Order: sequence, then C-alpha cells, then structure tokens
Amino acid sequence: MSTTLRTTGLASSDADLLAQTADTVRVAGSVLRERFGEVAGYRTREELMSALAANDESALAILRPRLTSLRPDAGWVEDELDGGALPAGEWWVVDPAEGNVNHLHGLPEWAVTATLVRENQPVLTAVHVPLTGETYTALTGAGAYLDGRPLHVSQTADLGLSIVATSQARPDEDETVVRRIGSSITAMLFDALVVRTAVPATLHLLDVATGRIDAFWQYAGARADLLPGALLVTEAGGRISDAEGRPWTPLSQSLLAAAPGVHAEAVATLSR
Repeated sequence: MSTTLRTTGLASSDADLLAQTADTVRVAGSVLRERFGEVAGYRTREELMSALAANDESALAILRPRLTSLRPDAGWVEDELDGGALPAGEWWVVDPAEGNVNHLHGLPEWAVTATLVRENQPVLTAVHVPLTGETYTALTGAGAYLDGRPLHVSQTADLGLSIVATSQARPDEDETVVRRIGSSITAMLFDALVVRTAVPATLHLLDVATGRIDAFWQYAGARADLLPGALLVTEAGGRISDAEGRPWTPLSQSLLAAAPGVHAEAVATLSR
C-alpha cells in the first residue's frame, strides 16, 4: 500500500504513516475479535455502558500508545461522540469499536477506525473490519483502497434503481433530529429502490466507497462516525455534501455521501 501511494508524489511520510496506522487498527481489531462471540448480558443502562467501555478500553490499550508514538505532537480526541470543529494542528480521531453495540449482541457490523486530521481536514484514515479481515485505507489525493485494491463508487445514475442507507439516531438524540430521520426514510422509501437502516455509519460509508450501495445520509453525527467514511468516499470518486447539497464540514448538521450520478436526486428527496 505505501509503495503505491509514494508513486503519487505525495509526502512519503504520510504514506508510511498510513501503512503504520493500518497495521495498528488491525492489531486492535484482533483484540476485539477475541472478545467477540456470546451476546453480552445487561439489564440496566449502567451495565450496558460498562460493557461498551470495556470493549473501548481493550482496543484503546493498543491504539493510543501506538498512534501517539507515530505522531507524538498530535492531539487526541477523548470522546468518540464529539462533533464540530477541532482546534488547530493535528488530531487523532479514533473509534476503538465503531458499532460497539453490535459487537455486544454478536452481530458482525463493527470495526476499528483511526483518522488523522490536520487543520480540520482528514489527511488519512484506516478502517479495519475484523470479522471479514478487510482493511480500508485512504490518503488525501491518493485514492481509496481495500486491501490494496483501488475503490470506485457506483456508476448508478437513477435513484429509483439505487440502494441507499441511513443510520439510526442515538438514544439521547434531540427529538427534532429523530423526527427528521424518520421523515427522510419515508421520503427515500418512495424514491429509492431499497432503503437500509442500521448502525454504524462507517460501514454504510464503506459500502458507498466500494460501490455496493449508492448513497448514505445522516443527520447530526460525530466526527468519528463520519470523517473516515467521508474521506474514503471522496477518494473513491463520490460526492460529499450536507443533505441539502451544501459543502460538508464537521460543523454541518447533516451529511450526504453519494455516487455522483444520484447525488442531485438524493438531495432533492432529502430536501422535501
């Protein structure tokens, strides 16, 4: 992977850093895979939060020291649910167990992600899906890859022939956002071929980057949910905006990632 990226003329240090970041998320993923299997038992929200934290901590024990050693001066986002802009400089935005609740329920949709953000722009990202063994990587200006194979978004040009997806709101999400999600799903049920609704957001964005699905949208959301997939989709040739078609930033209240051929139709549907 790093050899391929060096040929683009980008700084070899970023290419090498991406390769080491990918190795790091793979190691953290192997730790979580060892913890995967039986459905976790919990009866209260406190017990659920404790089980989620235990998974996070097991992966962070790998991620934090290794990534810090790669970029000692980079900041570290403490809360994976944080949103909005970051202070100046470099920051690691990491989700140690993206789709953590799925992991606890014995469901396969979960991953480990690490993204380096420089002056509020994602520079590189690595996403590892332990149960498939797949590692997705992207470096700004150098393309998106799945285990070294270049990725390209779908060529679909008709929303009526498209598979689209969205992610559920958090349990404590604002009521206005929850209702907006519900109405957007209804609108897409009329206009798209198939509508998928599940967590986590990152795995849907991986599917857009690989061309498996044609569009993904989400209201609100955290940096760790959206930055890895946004970079992968962009580098795979997709379009990123907010749900109304305006330029997307971490301060935006929504995100739409789509194949170019269906982006305008998706905006029209979500803007109704």
